[in-house]
Amino acid sequence: MTRRGPRAGTSDTREAILGAARATFAEAGYEAATIRRIAAAAKVDPALIHHYFGSKEDLFAAAVHLPLAPEQVVEEVFAAGIDGAATRLATVFFRVWETPQTREALIGQMRMALSTGQPPPLRDFLAASLFRRAAEHLTGPDRDLRIQLVAAHLVGVAIVRYVIELEPLASMPVEKIVAAMAPRLQGYLSGKG
Repeated sequence: MTRRGPRAGTSDTREAILGAARATFAEAGYEAATIRRIAAAAKVDPALIHHYFGSKEDLFAAAVHLPLAPEQVVEEVFAAGIDGAATRLATVFFRVWETPQTREALIGQMRMALSTGQPPPLRDFLAASLFRRAAEHLTGPDRDLRIQLVAAHLVGVAIVRYVIELEPLASMPVEKIVAAMAPRLQGYLSGKG
């Protein structure tokens, strides 16, 4: 019997997995999209997904063209401690958005959420992978709320800058945006804001 779909080891296998992952994440959301479900859609063995991408988080990051894995982001932001973490976080956040291929994928996610009223798979990914990890570096009460306020500020500015393209944010240098946001974000991160 001839097997359908991409063969293991071909250059098309990785792209078939990414295509199936994008479709499955969009249809089912991040939490419900399992490696097995994505593998079935791509017509490959689940072990190939682990071979090419390692984890579900890494697969999602590749599917939406995120240049950094969540654990890398959290490490980069919090390795030097909480002081200055807001500037580092905003800088990494906007560096990701400034990558053209990533920006296109993220704008698509945002537009889908705004037009359908359904949360994009990115929301579940960020909540489960990035913000949960970041909250672990915070101390004091309400750390989950505080990290969500940071996320709200960052995502809100991203929508205004990249989706709605409202001036002056749309054309402002990223460094100026980071400098304007960092004090408020730092207050949330340190619990003093």
